[in-house]
Amino acid sequence: MPAAPTKTDVVDVLIKQHSQIRELFDEVAASDGDARRDAFGRLVRLLAVHETAEEEIVHPAARRSLPGGEGIIDDRLTEEREAKEQLAALEAMGTDDPRFDAELDVLRIAVLTHARAEERYEFFRIRDEFGETQLAALAAAVKAAEATAPTHPHPGTESATKNLLAGPLVAMVDRIRDIIRKAH
Repeated sequence: MPAAPTKTDVVDVLIKQHSQIRELFDEVAASDGDARRDAFGRLVRLLAVHETAEEEIVHPAARRSLPGGEGIIDDRLTEEREAKEQLAALEAMGTDDPRFDAELDVLRIAVLTHARAEERYEFFRIRDEFGETQLAALAAAVKAAEATAPTHPHPGTESATKNLLAGPLVAMVDRIRDIIRKAH
């Protein structure tokens, strides 16, 4: 007898990514050399696409639907902008810089605090507000947004409108830059 299909909703998708982000922070901190650069590159990419999808899909839905949604989302967007600025500075610094470990710790605390706030004040409340079909549709929309999202942080694009206007061009430039870097 085949197993029953598992249902994945947007909250499941995002919390799983938060777990992957925590694991990548651990991997970056525990490695060095090429392994550290690779792990950090994967962390940068995951954070960039994750935040873009939240900004395009999840936050607008929460803003419209959750009681107090305006304030909740404004707080998350402020945190996301600060984290993007920190991530961009770390990416420019490089993993071999002597300041990298200290700055990575600052970013890690900010990102993990932000993730806990999202889960507590936004995600679980979304699960309460939306039905199963809506949650599954949001998960599909998040996956689609991630497939075309920029792969590097771009502070200042923390709204759905800014992401949708600038995102496709920025994503294309990011992905070409990634290909060129990988070739070297």
